[in-house]
Amino acid sequence: MTRSGSNGGSADHRRTPVDAAATSPVTMGARRRASMREVADLADVAISSVSRVLSGHPDVSAQMRERVLSAVHRLEYEPDFLAQSLRRGQTLSVGFVLADISNPLMADIVLGAEAVLRGAGYSLLLMNSENDPRMDAQHVRFFQSRRVDGMLLSLASETDPTTLETISLTEGPAVVIDRRLPEELGASAVVNDHGPGMEAAVEHLIDLGHRRIALITGSTAQLPGRERMDAMRAVVARRPERVETIYRPGSFSTEHGEGAAREILSGPDRPTAVIAGGNQLLIGTLKVLREQGLRVGRDISLVTCDEVPLSELYEPPIATIQRETVGLGRVAAELLLGRLVGGEAPRTEVLPTTFLPRPSCASPPA
Repeated sequence: MTRSGSNGGSADHRRTPVDAAATSPVTMGARRRASMREVADLADVAISSVSRVLSGHPDVSAQMRERVLSAVHRLEYEPDFLAQSLRRGQTLSVGFVLADISNPLMADIVLGAEAVLRGAGYSLLLMNSENDPRMDAQHVRFFQSRRVDGMLLSLASETDPTTLETISLTEGPAVVIDRRLPEELGASAVVNDHGPGMEAAVEHLIDLGHRRIALITGSTAQLPGRERMDAMRAVVARRPERVETIYRPGSFSTEHGEGAAREILSGPDRPTAVIAGGNQLLIGTLKVLREQGLRVGRDISLVTCDEVPLSELYEPPIATIQRETVGLGRVAAELLLGRLVGGEAPRTEVLPTTFLPRPSCASPPA
């Protein structure tokens, strides 16, 4: 039996004043969501520091992590990615143009960038240029058509006119990785200082007695190839010994490494030491050394750039010019977030390189 109220409705469906208050929008969900800026202000750190803590970045001091997490707890901060996207007219996506996605170096850079961006609520979209500057420009235009909020660029060329013009027309911020663009383009950058690592490697080879050294490297239209050649020239110029050098710039590809190594190792005056300026160049070089029966560390000394499992596991282990490749991606993403969220001005961060000697380098054969 159902009791009815005076209006003939069911008593079970009537709402009392208490019920109305419990479900009122004034009391449900009325608490304003704190912003990342407020967290940064309360913790007295930069917005990029908040992002690093929330994304689990390992290079964060315990004191900073405690300050940020304390502010997060006090403000009950929870990222509202959908609301941010609608409010700011953003897509919460970042485009990443890669010169060569098959290069293991690129995988490390993407890993670092994606971890930081994911923590800030951004999706990362990848496009591969296959070391073709024409595709760089096409990919930048494509990302613009998809209205990405910003871009990370590891370009095939720093000097291609079409690419530079296309970047100049983009609306969102861009960060170039290990490249330098004209300042008027307004791009941020994270680059390696390739000089110290290369100089230490060349000094090491000269100290071992090498007087004919070859460098197989990437294009001079890219920062790494250009700086590595300049660093080698600088060492040779200041040393009292007479050292002959051979330079073979080209693409950062296995094919270029193989072709250049075959050329310089086939003549009667072959070098006693070779520096492969990239992990894919190393593969091509090793292929030619095996074909010609040259033993690394005995018949010829060998140095490579960028640490990969091959360089450590090869017998003998290969001396390496090292850099923190995952760190390149992390810093690039932090620079981009600083501009997207914090309104920071374009700037450049420089990361170091070092040289790790290994048994692949020895005195030249008598």
